[in-house]
Amino acid sequence: MAAHFHLRPATADDISALHALIEASVRVLKAGDYTPAQMNGALGTVLGVDTQRIHDGTYFVAESRADDDELMRMAGCGGWSKRKTLFGANAGPRREPELLDPKVDAAKVRAIFVHPAFARQGLGSMILAHVEAEAAAAGFTRYEMGSTLTGVPLYRLKGYVEVEEIHVPLKNGEVLPVIKMVKAPAATAR
Repeated sequence: MAAHFHLRPATADDISALHALIEASVRVLKAGDYTPAQMNGALGTVLGVDTQRIHDGTYFVAESRADDDELMRMAGCGGWSKRKTLFGANAGPRREPELLDPKVDAAKVRAIFVHPAFARQGLGSMILAHVEAEAAAAGFTRYEMGSTLTGVPLYRLKGYVEVEEIHVPLKNGEVLPVIKMVKAPAATAR
């Protein structure tokens, strides 16, 4: 039973389902990289929904329809931002709502999550390619992100390079490592 994915802009009506998808993704797919205490402390702050991107039209929902199914299921999500905030949900740390200048700043790739039922099917790569294309259409030529440890191998394959490990203090006393990664356009041969 093959799944077919469709991307669409996220809406305010998706927020509740996005919270559920992100929590499922974090608790199952990130369990090998983070402790339960880190996940509990990060959900809703460092790892969660940033509604500003929904309002900006830069956050997307991936839906799936199996070959023999009429219902669309939320399979993943992700987006980019034209604002300075590198990562985090509405209640997250380091909120910087100022707009970026595509001539000098890198677009922020933000909050790509895949539901565990759809892991390892190319959905994360599909979402990443889509958000990079959307940011490029808005004039950005460079990208940066705050990746979870779990995402680093995929992003390396897609041309991102680690530049900094950020230790984010959580409200429960834990610390969550987040990896700042960047991607610049490939150099052209002369």
